[in-house]
Amino acid sequence: MRHQHVWMVPIMIVLGMVMALTPAAHAEVYKLALSLAITGPTSDAGNPYSKGVEDYIRYVNDTKLLKGDTVSCPIRDDQYQTDITKRNFEDFLADGIVLYLNYSTGSTLALKRDFEEEKIPVIPASFHAGNLEDSNYIFLPIATYSSQCIGLAEYIVANHKGDTPKVAMFIHPSAFGRGPVEDVQKAVAAGLKMDIVEVVEHGKDLDNTAMLQRLVSKQVRYVLSQTVQSPVATLLKDAQRLGLIAKQFGEEGKLTFLGAHYTGGNDLIELAGTAAEGYYWTTSYTLTSEPGEGTTFQLMLAKKYGRDDKTANSHNYTNGMMVAQLAVETIRRVKAKGEKVTRASLYNELNAMNGNNAYSPGNTVGPVTYSPTDHAGVDTLQIYSVKQGAFHSVGKPFIPAFVAKIKK
Repeated sequence: MRHQHVWMVPIMIVLGMVMALTPAAHAEVYKLALSLAITGPTSDAGNPYSKGVEDYIRYVNDTKLLKGDTVSCPIRDDQYQTDITKRNFEDFLADGIVLYLNYSTGSTLALKRDFEEEKIPVIPASFHAGNLEDSNYIFLPIATYSSQCIGLAEYIVANHKGDTPKVAMFIHPSAFGRGPVEDVQKAVAAGLKMDIVEVVEHGKDLDNTAMLQRLVSKQVRYVLSQTVQSPVATLLKDAQRLGLIAKQFGEEGKLTFLGAHYTGGNDLIELAGTAAEGYYWTTSYTLTSEPGEGTTFQLMLAKKYGRDDKTANSHNYTNGMMVAQLAVETIRRVKAKGEKVTRASLYNELNAMNGNNAYSPGNTVGPVTYSPTDHAGVDTLQIYSVKQGAFHSVGKPFIPAFVAKIKK
């Protein structure tokens, strides 16, 4: 008996150690990854976006939202260069990622075939409608740039007083900027009563005087922008200097400025100052200038991880946070079904995110919905306008009517 007792002690110690280690041994690490422009062109959007992704993933792991499992999401700067993005993506694949967060329109289009070959679900920061053409694995988080521009065009037509409104489009010189132009033209052809007088691809010019004067001479009253904040801020300051910013929507002889997601937000107000007053803008995200459940959570998250006020109140921080929420929610749903988290199971779960399974992250003005035939997430838009130095909602959230008409 004495010898038996001596042998049982080390056995019990070993068993205790095994039991203590068992939960950790079974814990899963779900691998995501993000490549985007933290520096270089469009970094004014990419930088806060990356912080939104980073902070939400940290929150998931710190609060054990996935029980004992964790999420890994390395973030790499690609400087808005597609060749760097491609190298980053290949490195991420080698690490065994199950879902990928991409950024630019150019790289999303360039890697579309790679996504198909790898059969990996992808959520980009680009809302370009062309991302979805001949694609099965790309899932846009919110309404496309085309939907946004058509929504703004519908707002112009509904609120313009007088004859057919004359509009100019001010766009980024890239696929990102050009993407919505044809769809807005299709909406006009389908019956949207608006005259597109000119489409201007901006360069790096620091003075828009000649262009603004030309538009006014053509009786243009509205300038619809699809680019990023910096060139819009320059455009607005030039228009203010020339006394051309309308004080009332559609004022004759003046210009009313409007823009899609990446042209606006608090970042624009900081860049343009008082010239941003009266600017109309649309996105599918809620803003911290209008308190709510989603914005309360956003501000808490930013404070928890030591972000400054500029980052905390950026809609691009919201944007990054939301795509991370969407990825984690999809993982959570797969786990809840008792399935293994793989590229295939995440892909199937995203396609089932509709009807009673729609997802409301709290920081969007409508639910995220996908199906095998619809990979544009939040269809709903909200128009905002700058009043006394802050963006405030104009009207109620809506879905542009002509988006469905031009698909027929």
